[in-house]
Amino acid sequence: MKMLMFDFRDSERSFFEKTELPDFDITFIKEPLNEHTKLTDEQLRETDVISIFTGSNLTEDVLSKFPNLRVVATRSTGFNHIDLQYCTKLNIAVFNVEHYGRTAVAEYAAGLMIALVRNMLPAAVDMKNCEIDHALYEGHTLNNMTIGIIGCGSIGSAVAEIARFFGMRVLINTYMKNPDLDDSCKYVTLDELLEQSDIISLHAPYTGDNYHMLGAREFNKMKDGVYIINTARGELIDISALYENLVKGKVKGAGLDVLECEFLANCPAKLQTVLQNTDSECVSTALISQKLFSLKNVIITPHIAYNTNESINYLLEATFNNIRDYLKGMRSNNRVC
Repeated sequence: MKMLMFDFRDSERSFFEKTELPDFDITFIKEPLNEHTKLTDEQLRETDVISIFTGSNLTEDVLSKFPNLRVVATRSTGFNHIDLQYCTKLNIAVFNVEHYGRTAVAEYAAGLMIALVRNMLPAAVDMKNCEIDHALYEGHTLNNMTIGIIGCGSIGSAVAEIARFFGMRVLINTYMKNPDLDDSCKYVTLDELLEQSDIISLHAPYTGDNYHMLGAREFNKMKDGVYIINTARGELIDISALYENLVKGKVKGAGLDVLECEFLANCPAKLQTVLQNTDSECVSTALISQKLFSLKNVIITPHIAYNTNESINYLLEATFNNIRDYLKGMRSNNRVC
């Protein structure tokens, strides 16, 4: 079974050093898979399985280059970077992995929250530069704050538990209630959450229907001085509206582990390459994302909230189990299409 594994990171090496996979002939490629990826004719012709992460962008044009492709396995919960309509039409099985980052992502979201509210990043930078001004680092105690959690699945529920441990008031907006949280949290409409929350943390999957669910209208409803945390999907936030509200002070700080079109936005060099070679719809979004890097009250990280040794091992094991089960004709709950 010939397999190409894209977005391969050094942190994944230990899994393959410890795990034998005799059924797979794997080629590891550090770059993501997109329309600019250069592959040999043999790789395109003989590949049965593709494994990717969210940095890849599997459009119909990209997928159609693999005439014998049978399986796409994304090492993520989200799958909006894959053309599912094309895969369904060509009978290409698509798999994701759920729940791999419950604890890791929840802890990371809490870390971003604390870092922002306590002004840790500017204080650390100023300390290194010997430009200390204690007045700039005055923050807030979390037990006097209200957190609004949008999406209360596995990760959102874990964030709610952490917030309650800090003594925070917890508001939740979700399509499905978690009975384990009924006594400690309050379920509210999205507008109520926007109006009452000091911190808003996103943990909803991206479905397409909730594209830019936080836009200009939603920011106008928020409290002055609100903090925004996003460890879910960049497409959930209108980056232009976020930037405008950060500049004018409506949003006091933002912690973003994900960005819309992050395969461009995370790297200015990549953006310049795309500007020279294509009229990508992501270019305008990525240009605004680049402006966020200059703001001292914004923390941006390269989609690493899940990135713990435990989560990576679970993620890779589940990915290969999904592929094996499919090839053996077994049903998998992680099959997307």
